[in-house]
Amino acid sequence: MDTAWVEQLLLGVLLLVGLVIGSVLGAAYARARRGWADYRTARSTVPGARRTAWLLIRAVTTKVGVILLLLVGAVAYAATAPDHDRAGPGPSPTPITSGRAGR
Repeated sequence: MDTAWVEQLLLGVLLLVGLVIGSVLGAAYARARRGWADYRTARSTVPGARRTAWLLIRAVTTKVGVILLLLVGAVAYAATAPDHDRAGPGPSPTPITSGRAGR
């Protein structure tokens, strides 16, 4: 058997194993770099998003507070306002009649 042929086969196998390992490690490294870039982007947008969320919460809370204040004012006005001028005459008492006629 020719030893040069065996050496070439061994070098080919080692080259193939190196390519497979390099491809796997390269893909993992690229995935890690993309993840790190996405993390940095998300981390930089969090303060702005947090500030926007608090502004929206404050706006909604203010609107709800104003509406509740108006409702409480309307109820207080209705409870204390004199309404005797709007009231009509009360019902007149009806005579009590018995069920027997002629007595």
